Amino acid sequence: MADPAHTPRVPGNPVRDLPLPDLAGFTHRWVDAGGVRLHAVEGDRPDGPPVVLLAGFPQTWWAWRKVMPSLAGRFRVIAIDLPGQGHSERPDISYDTHTVAAHVHAAVEALGVPAYWLVAHDIGAWVAFSLALKYRSGLRGLALLDAGIPGITLPDAVPTDPARAWKTWHFAFHLVPELPETLLAGREREYVGWFLKAKTLAADTFDNAEIERYAASVAADGGLRASLAYYRDAAESARRNHEALQRQRLELPLLGISGSHGSIPDMAASLKPWADRATGIVVPESGHFIPDEQPAAVAAALTDFVTGNAAA
Repeated sequence: MADPAHTPRVPGNPVRDLPLPDLAGFTHRWVDAGGVRLHAVEGDRPDGPPVVLLAGFPQTWWAWRKVMPSLAGRFRVIAIDLPGQGHSERPDISYDTHTVAAHVHAAVEALGVPAYWLVAHDIGAWVAFSLALKYRSGLRGLALLDAGIPGITLPDAVPTDPARAWKTWHFAFHLVPELPETLLAGREREYVGWFLKAKTLAADTFDNAEIERYAASVAADGGLRASLAYYRDAAESARRNHEALQRQRLELPLLGISGSHGSIPDMAASLKPWADRATGIVVPESGHFIPDEQPAAVAAALTDFVTGNAAA
């Protein structure tokens, strides 16, 4: 990982003290996305079908680094840091997923993409689901990976059974005013490391450098506040999701991807009440962080999903 003291000052980067990793064949870009400056990493075929990738907590666009090269030979691949994540701006806004979806969609439009396939994991999937409801004419299809989406696949209550509670306990903790900030400031590495190790099937999936990279993003100015805000605004996200679903259903192709040892056993089944064309797969030998744990399987599933539905 780059030394923060020698991190290059990239024009347009709003989080300049955070090391900026490069991925061969891909370019960093920053765009004005409805008044919020968002970071995008774009690569390879400009004439290919655009595939937009969103990551979740506690990661950044870097979560897709093992998947992106496999997609780049056939698609225009764009990974975007959400507001408050990675090298995107950390604004003092509502982080309900409909508000955030508007900024993400504006970023894609600013990159000159009129219609695209959207792929998202964890909190990124929260945003992607709301974006599909709000901007359905701009989407070709939607793939969601192991995510409890507010009001949709997220349980109304945190389980108290220890065998299950460890997967969702943090939802309640993040809602408590001020206490998480008090306990976590200065200990972001320990906190982020717990998630990356406890929620993978193989605890060595992430090495120390990767843990430090994601912890640095959360610790950077405004990162912890923004990370918690997604959870604190989840009730508003759920309310707006239900309000939108009273008017419509998701009619576009939808792929639910679950890990064999992840948080949501069957993403497709949990989404079918709201989606007419939902299909799903379960990736073997994977916990929650499927793109890191089984990148080849994820890349193959996404390629089949996009090419199959594009042909249809």
